[in-house]
Amino acid sequence: MDALAFSAPTTFTQLTLGLSLKEETTFDNFYAGKHVELLSTLKNAVTGCAEQVIYLCGAQGEGKSHLLQACCHYAHQKQQSAVYLPLAELLSHQPSEGKSKEETIGPELLHGLETLSLICLDDLHLVAGCPAWEEAIFHLYNRLYDTGGRIVIAARDLPKAIQLTLPDLVSRLTFGMVYPLQPLTDEEKLQVLMMRAQQRGIKLAAEVGQYILTHCSRQMNHLVGALNVLDKASLAAQRRLTIPFVKTVLHI
Repeated sequence: MDALAFSAPTTFTQLTLGLSLKEETTFDNFYAGKHVELLSTLKNAVTGCAEQVIYLCGAQGEGKSHLLQACCHYAHQKQQSAVYLPLAELLSHQPSEGKSKEETIGPELLHGLETLSLICLDDLHLVAGCPAWEEAIFHLYNRLYDTGGRIVIAARDLPKAIQLTLPDLVSRLTFGMVYPLQPLTDEEKLQVLMMRAQQRGIKLAAEVGQYILTHCSRQMNHLVGALNVLDKASLAAQRRLTIPFVKTVLHI
């Protein structure tokens, strides 16, 4: 599904960069665990029944990007205009030598986005120390707040710890709800793997899931990535997931 659903501003519709949501990044596919209350708050925020500003923080792989995209999916279901802005991807298209004007993106991208109901801004820490981006986000925040829109922001740490240089922006970010994500235990990660496997129609025995967890990176996004690879390999080979098969496919 296109992340730019509904009437996005002209600056967005003219972009050649494909900013799309992953189909699987929904609230239903997120392991709630300790975050049941947060999921409820995010859903309420999308529909205008909670905080206008929600700031999520946590280490890589703890589900921040998933939750931001889930908010956009949910907004689409509720006929709300929304956009997901992955700053890591946007910054890779900043003006530089050898890039044509059409290939570049700058902070001016944010102009006019206050017409949307929901903005989901990912990886805020990446623009720390970039005055033009910090100021553009600050002004977008103010315009969106004035129009009654909502903004959900994600970063790797608390607002005061990501080394933003614009004090007013830090102040704005602490004005709403600040929610540090809690890391999953190994048992919870195993449950996530088994839940994702079941949703795909894959039979994943607990001992095979434990083997994947033990021998792969413990970051949840990497574990889900490994499951994706195994799913494709299993379908292609018409094999069930066993420890020997996992070892072969993942080169463990």
